[in-house]
Amino acid sequence: MFTPFERGLIAHLVADWLLQNEWMAVHKAKLLHPAAWIHSAIHGLLLGLALGWKGGVVLGIVHLLIDTSRPVNWWLRWFKKCERSPQLPLIRIWTDQVFHISVIAGWIWFANRFGS
Repeated sequence: MFTPFERGLIAHLVADWLLQNEWMAVHKAKLLHPAAWIHSAIHGLLLGLALGWKGGVVLGIVHLLIDTSRPVNWWLRWFKKCERSPQLPLIRIWTDQVFHISVIAGWIWFANRFGS
């Protein structure tokens, strides 16, 4: 019915947009905060259902790391060079989403290629 990518994308969107509350959104960048781990566990659970338990574990952990904002901040500073843009909040959100979705696509490619 759905491709693995479609299942992973839907799982990601549900976890990030429907099941993330304000508490998670405010605190998820702090690696040691419970909100970060709960939010990532939700991702891991849904992505595990969509792509298998290995994918859920790996993608949940990678989601946690991306949500620290360090990869996004680095990309915005060194590649996009847009720290002073009036559109920075939107650029930040969409860069974060592209990182997450690209990792899901990368996991699916890896799993198909190496049978994980």
